[in-house]
Amino acid sequence: MFLTLPTLLTWARIVAIPLIVGVFHLQMSPAHQNLLATVLFITVALTDWADGYLARKLNQTSSFGAFLDPVADKFLVCAALLVLLEQQRVDALVALVIVGREIAISALREWMAQIGASRSVAVHMLGKLKTTVQMVAIPFLLYDGVLFGWVNTRLWGTWLIYLAAVLTIWSMVYYLQKALPEIRAKVR
Repeated sequence: MFLTLPTLLTWARIVAIPLIVGVFHLQMSPAHQNLLATVLFITVALTDWADGYLARKLNQTSSFGAFLDPVADKFLVCAALLVLLEQQRVDALVALVIVGREIAISALREWMAQIGASRSVAVHMLGKLKTTVQMVAIPFLLYDGVLFGWVNTRLWGTWLIYLAAVLTIWSMVYYLQKALPEIRAKVR
């Protein structure tokens, strides 16, 4: 369970996070830092897809993997947002909304599991859309340049991260609405 290929990929994602953060402390040009951080982030983010695919394909799904995978995702996104905040490429309020939602929904899921109602806050398509948008926005903001001679990644990344913040709030409201009847039933 701890050393299956899918779980090792998830661990690799966690171990790689300091590398992405550390790139911005290397003695190299900002353009090289941006490129290296972007390539690392995309590579690490792709392991999220790969570990899930392999876990299903190799029949190596586990409750530990189901726990560790979203933790790795949240670490990756939070670390990237902190770097972008430090580089002044993302607004503090946007970072706070995204990180705050992750904390709140994680706590909500834990609470719902304790009261036996975890199905009410199972992953929904809205949450997946939010994750996809932020996983596209972050590398655009890390790159912070012009791609293919015409794509201003700072502009596109900024619009996408604002969209991700809106989807973040929307998905949080959705999950809270789904949980509220269970919460009310347990309070009585």
